[in-house]
Amino acid sequence: MRKFKLQVQTTIDGYMSGPNGEMDWMTLPWSEDLASYIEALNEPIGTIVLGRKLAEGFIPHWASQPADEAQEGIDRINNTPKVVISTTLTESPWENTVVASDLVETIRELKAQPGGDIIAYGGGALVASLIAEGLLDELHLIVNPTAIGAGLPVFGATGSNQQFDLVAATPFECGIVALQYAPKKS
Repeated sequence: MRKFKLQVQTTIDGYMSGPNGEMDWMTLPWSEDLASYIEALNEPIGTIVLGRKLAEGFIPHWASQPADEAQEGIDRINNTPKVVISTTLTESPWENTVVASDLVETIRELKAQPGGDIIAYGGGALVASLIAEGLLDELHLIVNPTAIGAGLPVFGATGSNQQFDLVAATPFECGIVALQYAPKKS
């Protein structure tokens, strides 16, 4: 069965964006050791899952061939099949992307298919739903050394007390720390 991973940038106080969607708190540029970590995390990925709001910026950004990104990474993201979870879209306006409305059924079907791992890169409503439904196998929190005090929490509206086991904590030269968790087995 394929692993389903979440990779999300977060502040040290647990927010993935500011109150109005601000992302100016991110530590940039990344150090080489962090870039290598992210590359290794993404290497086995066969499918990307996104919420509609994130997809509207994410997919066009990568399709535009951003000059500040390595061509190999651009090609990997553009060529990887994507599934956008949405209750408002009925068909995909993007290449290499399908739209699905039933989160739980879609993820269970994806995990049962052969192929590389599955990853979600964030998006507030999607992240909360993935955690609340217990669909993730791995959580990769990319913790930036910034506190913003308010915003969109990574663990908002998860529905219950959820326990996780720390798998690894990896500090990087730029001050970011990657925390890898797995849902605690009951």
